[in-house]
Amino acid sequence: MGLKKCGVVRGLSVVFFLFLFSITEGVRVGRPKIFNVVRYGAIPDGTTDNSKAFLEAWKDACEWKGRGRVYVPKGTFKLKSVLFLGPCEGQMAFVIKGILKAPTDMSFLASDSWINFRYVDQLSVSGGGSLDGEGSVAWPRNECKKNPNCQSLPTTMRFDFITNSKVHHVHSTNSKNNHFLLFGCSKMNITKIRISAPSDSPNTDGIKIGNSDNIDITNSIIGTGDDCISILSGSNDIYVSNVICGPGHGISIGSLGKYDKEDVSGITVRNCTFKDTTDGVRIKTWATSANVNAYNIHYEDIFMNEVGNPIIIDQQYCPVPPCDQRTSSGVQISNVTFKNIWGRSKSASAVTLRCSKTRPCKDIVLEDIHLKSSPKVGQIFSSCSNVYGFSYGYQSPRPCL
Repeated sequence: MGLKKCGVVRGLSVVFFLFLFSITEGVRVGRPKIFNVVRYGAIPDGTTDNSKAFLEAWKDACEWKGRGRVYVPKGTFKLKSVLFLGPCEGQMAFVIKGILKAPTDMSFLASDSWINFRYVDQLSVSGGGSLDGEGSVAWPRNECKKNPNCQSLPTTMRFDFITNSKVHHVHSTNSKNNHFLLFGCSKMNITKIRISAPSDSPNTDGIKIGNSDNIDITNSIIGTGDDCISILSGSNDIYVSNVICGPGHGISIGSLGKYDKEDVSGITVRNCTFKDTTDGVRIKTWATSANVNAYNIHYEDIFMNEVGNPIIIDQQYCPVPPCDQRTSSGVQISNVTFKNIWGRSKSASAVTLRCSKTRPCKDIVLEDIHLKSSPKVGQIFSSCSNVYGFSYGYQSPRPCL
């Protein structure tokens, strides 16, 4: 009898221990641990450099074996260039409630990024706060329109090799260069963000994507001085929906052809609005380029509100003249559909398909194009060269396919 009672007690002890363990682990995994940057010494006065406090908060959160949350409360936090490095032990969140302000000293301009996340899986960046890139101090120093070998200015927020992650409810303003840059990323969702910079701010792309796959960009407002979204070489399965773009240079694929073995495919842009942009939906390749492919590209349900070059493929792209126009692009563009695109063009050429002589565009489709001219433009037209495809449905202007 005594042995039975002892066994029962031991059994109950084991059950009780497992119960406590499950509760502890449940709390550890289910409820995030907060790492408030203020507790690490950050001062929200807009002048103190808080880089050390932010990095220490990140380090501790990254080493936490549950859900770690770096928390930036309301206030203005000045921050020099920081690298938030993974991999981390658990899911990571970077929650911005306040304003992060970039440095204005010229020594910072040598950095390629201001805030950089690298090698992190299951990262969330959110909070409703703002990133102030203080771009106006740097824009006069941007020489990239004149010098193709220029020193690039810092990107506001860069993601390198980030996977299964989300960026939402963040406002980026006045970046020195790109607002957001994704390189080597996979399975990222960017939604409900706002991006703003003056229309004449140089090279301030909203979201730039390179060598990445399975990226969704939705429900966002982007107005800046360069491409609202730029999809570069090696990017595949990119989905863009419900984005308001403008001012800016539209949504671009390219420039392509600078590097070989880096195709672009599976790009979808739908349900978007362009407002007073220099270009609409654009594919651009270098005239002298590597032999790569851009294919399976689909544009649908796009509204153009006073847009220059609403539909354009440009395989003689030359941002820094003079360029050798005698050469022909090696980029093969194929299987591209422009469907249900309507609005007003502020350029006479509303549809421009300028393709490569040596590798003509093929399987290009224009379906239900309803474009009218802006009041000051006059009659609009389509222009095609070295392109094979067809058009059907309503067509305005008269199609050249």
